[in-house]
Amino acid sequence: MNNPYRLLGLVLSLSGAVLAPVFYFIVDSVALTGTAISEVILGITCIAIANARPYISPEAARLLLRTGMENTSALIEELGLTSRAVYLPSSMRGGKAQALVPLTEEGSLARARNSLPGRLIVRYGAGTEDMAIAITTPGSVSLELLESRPGPAPGEIESALNYLLHGVLDIAGGCRVDIEDQRVMITINDCRMGYEDIWFYRCLGSPVASIAAAIVAEATGSPVKVAEERTEKQKSLIALEIVPKD
Repeated sequence: MNNPYRLLGLVLSLSGAVLAPVFYFIVDSVALTGTAISEVILGITCIAIANARPYISPEAARLLLRTGMENTSALIEELGLTSRAVYLPSSMRGGKAQALVPLTEEGSLARARNSLPGRLIVRYGAGTEDMAIAITTPGSVSLELLESRPGPAPGEIESALNYLLHGVLDIAGGCRVDIEDQRVMITINDCRMGYEDIWFYRCLGSPVASIAAAIVAEATGSPVKVAEERTEKQKSLIALEIVPKD
């Protein structure tokens, strides 16, 4: 009942339902009766708007996203990490998809084990340089919105991306996916969350690139890196690299 649209809708619907027969049978006014019926219709519309309104407002969601991004960016910047994040499928993180940011450029995710411990600081190989921090990204969380895991075919990845970016999140008009060898090229039309030259984006990619990388990693079952991201004529071009494993 704390939703103002629902309260307004109930008041309009009830008052209109009570006044309509009074105006028609007692006052004998067609104009007032029509006004009362219109009030009922407007009330039903307000109730429908209340039911369609998200449980968490867009402003609150934006606040949570900004808080998480700034905290993660501060952590990465404080550690001086410059390596690009590698997105892992959930099968490599005990059922929870995350991204690894290597602590040094010398580390190679090609030596990553099939199952990594669920900790913040992760050793993914036998070498002393094979250390990384594990981060939950917007892409990692977005996988929970998928009804089923997509397959590795370009069409299945494209369908999953369109479902999330256009159908659920409504932050893009549509996308196209092309795969050649170990490289995945994604073209996103009418993207409303573009790339910014900040530390967070340089390391993890934009939120849209993060979603794309997480889906491709889950679909292929292999680690994925955001190799390139740019904007051309209201289109976001994202190049993903599938990291081969030894």
